[in-house]
Amino acid sequence: MATAHDVANYILHELGPMSAMKLQKLVYYSQAWHLVWDEEPLFDDEIEAWANGPVVYSLYREHRGMFVVKEWPKGRRKNLTKSEAGSIDAVLSTYGGLTAQQLSTMTHREDPWQNARKGIRDGERSDAEISVGAMHEYYHGLNQR
Repeated sequence: MATAHDVANYILHELGPMSAMKLQKLVYYSQAWHLVWDEEPLFDDEIEAWANGPVVYSLYREHRGMFVVKEWPKGRRKNLTKSEAGSIDAVLSTYGGLTAQQLSTMTHREDPWQNARKGIRDGERSDAEISVGAMHEYYHGLNQR
């Protein structure tokens, strides 16, 4: 199984430098859609429901203080299987052209982030987990439409 670091490395290799927020959202959507298409997590790293959308804390620890992320030396894209890379490629094809703010706005409209933040005020800090079960249920439902 890949790690979130492998996924971040792959995304930056494919799309080049981007804001940390955009990278976080693309990693999130990669996890979400891989759950639907392959019926298993892409990585085990926990995703938290932060004020600006989903965040993989293990990635945040590495890019903290950076606005633009240019490379991700901690991960190895070669650790991804063909199926895992295929899921990420599909996500990048669909979401890669969107801005960080557009991606953040999208996640705020979706159940996994909203449900994880129930009872938490807008803008308030939170480390509430967005579970893979909640992600699978929501995005699988979108896939059926």
